[in-house]
Amino acid sequence: QVPLVESGGGSVQSGGSLRLSCVASEDKFKAYCMAWFRQGPGKEREGVAKITSGGSPTYNDSVQGRFTISRDNAKNTVYLEMNSLKPEDTAIYYCAAAPNSVCLLYDDFVLQKMNYWGQGTQVTVSS
Repeated sequence: QVPLVESGGGSVQSGGSLRLSCVASEDKFKAYCMAWFRQGPGKEREGVAKITSGGSPTYNDSVQGRFTISRDNAKNTVYLEMNSLKPEDTAIYYCAAAPNSVCLLYDDFVLQKMNYWGQGTQVTVSS
């Protein structure tokens, strides 16, 4: 069973909006730190946003003020609301999960500490 399943990707024009969803397969993820990463063409995977089990968010500077991460523990779902999209936001977006202590101990997005990954959803922004 795939632990995390993303959806909501697509193609939009610059300035448009998309909302990504990540559904977790087990209730244990309610106690996990959840995060969104992305990997653009020819680029390394980078952290976009993360949220603690208690709902405290952290954002990459490049998306601050444009993206919003949230979670609905009743639905085992994490969302990424993306507004004012730019061509440089084009990437495969991945949902990831780690023990909540990872969010609390590290200010940065520590890719290596994420225990679970989804398969990704493509976001394409055209100019």
